[in-house]
Amino acid sequence: MTHNPYGGWPPPGWTPPPAVPEPQPVAAVEYHQIHRTGTWGPNGWWRPLVGLIVAVVGFLLIQVALTVGFLVVMLLNGVDSSTAQDRLTDTAHVTPTFLAFLNLSLAGAIPACMLVQRLFHGLRPGWLSSVVPRLRWGWLLACLGLSFVALIATVVVSALLPATTDASDTTGDLNAWSTTIRDFLIVIVLLTPLQAAGEEYAFRGYLTQGVGGLFAPLGPQWSRAMAVFIPAVLFALAHGAQDAPIFVDRLAFGLVAGVLVIATGGLEAGIAMHVLNNFLAYGVALAYSDMTTALNPGDGSWWQLPVTLTQSLTYLGVVTWTARRFGLATTTSELEGPPRRV
Repeated sequence: MTHNPYGGWPPPGWTPPPAVPEPQPVAAVEYHQIHRTGTWGPNGWWRPLVGLIVAVVGFLLIQVALTVGFLVVMLLNGVDSSTAQDRLTDTAHVTPTFLAFLNLSLAGAIPACMLVQRLFHGLRPGWLSSVVPRLRWGWLLACLGLSFVALIATVVVSALLPATTDASDTTGDLNAWSTTIRDFLIVIVLLTPLQAAGEEYAFRGYLTQGVGGLFAPLGPQWSRAMAVFIPAVLFALAHGAQDAPIFVDRLAFGLVAGVLVIATGGLEAGIAMHVLNNFLAYGVALAYSDMTTALNPGDGSWWQLPVTLTQSLTYLGVVTWTARRFGLATTTSELEGPPRRV
């Protein structure tokens, strides 16, 4: 028996189902506040803290896997086990193999942080790259070009300052070409960008968003300041034993890179600056010094700080001006859909 569509339906007491609520707009958030839009919850303060521990564990597991992989490859190529271990651990005699292992190890921070971003914050890994959410390749290439402007200013200032004692420690004589220099050059060109990106995703990526979210209840000024300052301090400390001038030099680099992340809404500018900085340091070492000295700097000089500040602040100025000139997205309000959707 069927209901009469005009008289018998709907039956008595029937109520229509509730209407599907319309999606609500999400307030604009800057890069360092993106964690607050994810699976934060009323007690979500613990998420970045536990997430950081899990990311470190994941990073260490990647290092173990890389160690095994490098050892197996060297043993299969006839290298004895003692020599193979020395190539991966002897920082007093840096080899192309060691540099390749170091670069890939630091690049392992990228998948480790992306996994934690998904598991603990319910966010797509792309939200670590920028507010888009993805790595803006065109902007990254533009920043690489802008970094050369800062490099020119750095060269000018360096020529006006007294000689410094830094990582390069050059003698003034050009090194003779060799197969070792060739191998170092291949590793630097192919893997150093990954190493620089790995450090940026860890310190200016996950740490910046985690710290920014933790300090959000204290207000926007505290959130921005701590999101820049704390990762910069940890970045400088992560480089191991160092004297005061080198520590301050790295701290200054980290502070400028942190400001760039918030000012441009992503990691691209910091990655570009980091890549050029490492290319320059490694290039000078290959040409006039050695990679062991470059990776194990001795006594620093306070005269190096004006050089770093010139490069960093010039770069900060031209990048932020260019970003504003071309209307680069710096908040999630310029996107379709809320960041919390995965």
